This record gives sequence, structure tokens and C-alpha cells, in this order.
Amino acid sequence: MSIRMDMIGLVVKDIAESIRFYRALGLAIPDPDGGPYYETILEGGIRLSFNDLKMIKEIEPDWQEPIGQRIGLAFLCEPLGAVDSVYASMVAAGFKGHREPWDAFWGQRYAQVEDPDGNVVDLFHPLAS
Repeated sequence: MSIRMDMIGLVVKDIAESIRFYRALGLAIPDPDGGPYYETILEGGIRLSFNDLKMIKEIEPDWQEPIGQRIGLAFLCEPLGAVDSVYASMVAAGFKGHREPWDAFWGQRYAQVEDPDGNVVDLFHPLAS
């Protein structure tokens, strides 16, 4: 028997806008085909899927949008100063900043931005490297 994590699925209101966000963070995602489901394979072999909210509600009519964050996505930004520049470029691209860069007590330069569906995405780099 074998088990391994294979895919991260995101429920999104606008697949194209979500892909624009994740491309801005450096993910190489091909253009979507316009359908209600799109997936790509990330470096390392994990699949990332974008699932249109309308499609999810057709599959599960009682589905409700969650309140709060239940899972986190974090992007290592190199070198150290990249956290600040990536945060600034995301905000300049029209995405919402959640928390400006700061030196976190756990030893990382940290910042947070929100994807188009309000998911908080972390940007980080170790302070001591």
C-alpha cells in the first residue's frame, strides 16, 4: 500500500484571476481553457487545481464558504530582501496586502497577501541564513 499527497485544490470565484495571482508569486501556470475546473502540475509533481465556485455548488448544493483560515500556503522568497519586494509587487499588481513585512519573533522576515478569494498567503525568508 502507498499513499502520498497528490493535489492541492482551491475553490475560486474566478479561475483566471486566481491564476494571475499565483503567477505573480512565481508559479508557472499555463493559460486555463475556460472551463469550471483547471489543474496544473507544480515543480515537485504536486497538482494544483482551481475549482469554480459554481461547479462546487452543483456538486454539493449545501457547500458554504468557510469563515477564517483553515490551511496555509507559504512562499519562500529569496534572498532576504525579496519578502519586501514581492509584497510590494503584489500590492502594486492590485492584490490586497494582509500584513506588511515584519521581522517575526520565530526568526523569519514575514508578510501576508490575500488571493482573490480572501485566502491569506504567507511570504517568508529565514532571518539567519
